[in-house]
Amino acid sequence: MGFLDINNVTKSYGAVEVLHKVDIEVQEGEFLVLVGPSGCGKSTLLNMIAGLEGITSGEIAIRDRVVNGVHPSKRNIAMVFQSYALYPNMTVGQNITFGLEMHGVPKADRDRAMADVAKLLQIENLLDRKPGQLSGGQRQRVAMGRALVRNPDVFLFDEPLSNLDAKLRVDMRTEIKKLHQKLGTTIVYVTHDQIEAMTLSTRIAVMYDGYVQQLGTPKEIYDNPANLFVASFMGSPSMNVLPARLRDLNGEIHAEITGAEDQSLHLRIENAPESYRAYLDAEVMLGIRPEAITDPEGADRNARNIQSLHNTVSVTEPAGADTFVSTTLSGKDCIARMRADADVHPGQAFDFAVNMDKAVLFDPKTEERIG
Repeated sequence: MGFLDINNVTKSYGAVEVLHKVDIEVQEGEFLVLVGPSGCGKSTLLNMIAGLEGITSGEIAIRDRVVNGVHPSKRNIAMVFQSYALYPNMTVGQNITFGLEMHGVPKADRDRAMADVAKLLQIENLLDRKPGQLSGGQRQRVAMGRALVRNPDVFLFDEPLSNLDAKLRVDMRTEIKKLHQKLGTTIVYVTHDQIEAMTLSTRIAVMYDGYVQQLGTPKEIYDNPANLFVASFMGSPSMNVLPARLRDLNGEIHAEITGAEDQSLHLRIENAPESYRAYLDAEVMLGIRPEAITDPEGADRNARNIQSLHNTVSVTEPAGADTFVSTTLSGKDCIARMRADADVHPGQAFDFAVNMDKAVLFDPKTEERIG
């Protein structure tokens, strides 16, 4: 049993089922991120944990206590909303302590809790201001303070950074990470931003079309995506997915693709699992992350299987620390990530270094990972 258990939970609106048998076990102190595109069901699931949405079937339990039908105020959870939801006529201090006041906490205890949270979030100088006098980042800190002051069992965050500008979003992401590391709180966090998901979480639930597509650590999700949706959704730029055929050449399995001039190219797969042999001479989808395709000097020195791939460069995109290079493979644009000073130019015939240790294969019919 976990600290927060979501057991076989579904949600329907009339005859339409929007969440399908979700099973997630969240341990105490874990930072779980629910990530996926708009409409995938992640906010609906968060609202069901909070008690703001009813459960059609299944159970949600917090500390082994089933909370189906329990009023939100009785669940000992705290929620931070996208819109901050601060009372405009109250000061920052009043906003932070309002929930404690409603629960009958004595003023001395409220003031002590407010002082501790204000120091933690570095908002002591804001306590007498109204929300209208604050920046977006300051309002977000106040909303977090209102949640922290209650010392709940579970914190729920519903896209809390989506209203902030890009730099402030990065800064607040770091602050939330520090806060979690310092307090060891249990957090369920909803976002559509896969960078937020990767950087904040201890585990990620990737959601699409009401299903949990994959549940795992950021490294598991990134290195071994369960299916084509996860492969394409997680990562920026996303994973290159290329039509290929598996060939047995002298007892070794190769992925056969085509280059920019429709020439046949072969990439050897070392230590291929036995399951790959069922796909010999059949079409598969070959997945390779952009950073696994680079210039020879920038290739991973610890990789065991770097394959050279001679092909034509179509576009180069300098991006500060990196240069992104496009080439055509199997009729698709394929992105390579190279060093900033890589000597590569459009139209050039170039020897790409491909780290086949990082390659994954997918079944084109089921879209599930092979092996």
